[in-house]
Amino acid sequence: MKILVPVKRVADPDNVNKVKISADGKTVTAEGLVMKPNPFDEYAVETALRITEDAPAGKRIGEVTVVSIGPDDASQQIRACLAMGAEKGILVKGDDEKLDATVVARVLKKLYERDKPDLILMGKQAVDGDSNQAGQILAEMLGLPMVTFVAKLELAADGKSLIGQREVDGGAVRLQATLPAVVTVDLRIVLPGGVKNGITPADKVYAEGPRYASLKGIMAAKKKTIETITLESLGVDTGRRVTYLKFEAPPGRKAGIKVPDAVELVKKLHEEAKAI
Repeated sequence: MKILVPVKRVADPDNVNKVKISADGKTVTAEGLVMKPNPFDEYAVETALRITEDAPAGKRIGEVTVVSIGPDDASQQIRACLAMGAEKGILVKGDDEKLDATVVARVLKKLYERDKPDLILMGKQAVDGDSNQAGQILAEMLGLPMVTFVAKLELAADGKSLIGQREVDGGAVRLQATLPAVVTVDLRIVLPGGVKNGITPADKVYAEGPRYASLKGIMAAKKKTIETITLESLGVDTGRRVTYLKFEAPPGRKAGIKVPDAVELVKKLHEEAKAI
């Protein structure tokens, strides 16, 4: 099975408080911040690796290709995924500020038409833009079945369909989709029993979360080739549907005050804060 996993580079969520707005208010800058693979995309990579392996035998039984759209530095995030175990990497050179979900979907559509993967696995959203749109737009463009927010995934024995379980109010639903398909995953997909591929025994208990790259994996990743292409060479329409006019920081919080007793606190909450 061939699986394509898009991975976006984002500022380390642990340092989000260091993100700044440019002087002209037109962009959000991440200068000096550590860039990491989008967490939900890492979950998609882990899902793809579990699908394409015979875990007890330590054998790869499929092919995982990781693609990222961005500047040359995005190759670092691709290399990190190759160290986890992915076989191939693709860097589509582009400017982060000139991308939106529609442009990303157009890129992935071109790559799907070129490489014909059996499955496109995506994180449900990026933690910077939080738009949760690229996967749905892509499925519509390709006319492929889709399951979103997947928390558990089972591959059919014949490898021609899958069942994705997603959480809903009051429980969960199980949806079957024939392959090829587009699937977006939620964080619960990387729980120990989140993925069943029909080859690794069903009672296999994985460690929770995305796997760490081993020293062997890191060394192997250095030898793996990352294909570098451009938006122009793919023939992608780069016209965006979403543009940002201006960014403004939220107003600073006022300092708190002390009150002598509960009676005064209730009075201020009622008369000044209008909270009660």
